[in-house]
Amino acid sequence: MAAGSAPEARGLMDEQTFLDNFNNLIYRHKTYLCYETERMQDDLWIPLDDTRASCRTRSLMDEQTFLDNFNNLIYVHKTYLCYETERMQDDLSIPLDEYKGFLQNEGADKGSKRRHAESIFLGDIPSWNLDTELRYRVTCFISWSPCATCADELTKFLRENRHVNLRIFAARIYERSQGYEAGLRKLKAAGAEVAIMSLQEFEYCWKNFVDHQQDEDKPFPRWDNLDSEYERLTKELEGILQNQED
Repeated sequence: MAAGSAPEARGLMDEQTFLDNFNNLIYRHKTYLCYETERMQDDLWIPLDDTRASCRTRSLMDEQTFLDNFNNLIYVHKTYLCYETERMQDDLSIPLDEYKGFLQNEGADKGSKRRHAESIFLGDIPSWNLDTELRYRVTCFISWSPCATCADELTKFLRENRHVNLRIFAARIYERSQGYEAGLRKLKAAGAEVAIMSLQEFEYCWKNFVDHQQDEDKPFPRWDNLDSEYERLTKELEGILQNQED
């Protein structure tokens, strides 16, 4: 820090934001996280105020983006992936909201290097520093099922991280990648749960990953033939996972 310059001010949350979001009788779709750090010295805890900051808000997807990309009757070229993490303790699952959010593939419409959503997601996980002595469950809700390459990457991750269980719910099956069927079977063999998103998963994502602009009770706008397409895709996926031919 330059001589005579003042230390950077620590961000603080305004009063109404705290009251609106931490009231345990009000159900909001935003998550705020406040944090502080202390250094241990003998039996003393020494606050490190320079690492303390205002709460961070988790990004939410706008409604139309979700509807355009997760509709199982519409075929778009982008892939969105919503994810959440839980720590498993005996029969309990403890949500870890700091490891919850959404992302999309890169480069599909910008002319830059393409990166699939699953690859980006796997690249983020090491920064979480998940304790290898604990058990975790990661759930992904994805607009397209993994291609062959991404399925291989996810399989490799599971084999190298036995403390993590993975569930994948896909809105549609991605069939344009050669070997995608074998990739999905490898994922299942590695312990992943692979399924098609039903109405229950669509409603869950609508409630937990989508920004409703203060209308917290806005219902999921169910589209025609959602259930019939879910049933068709489920039968197709079951056939893929049961078929042992490569």
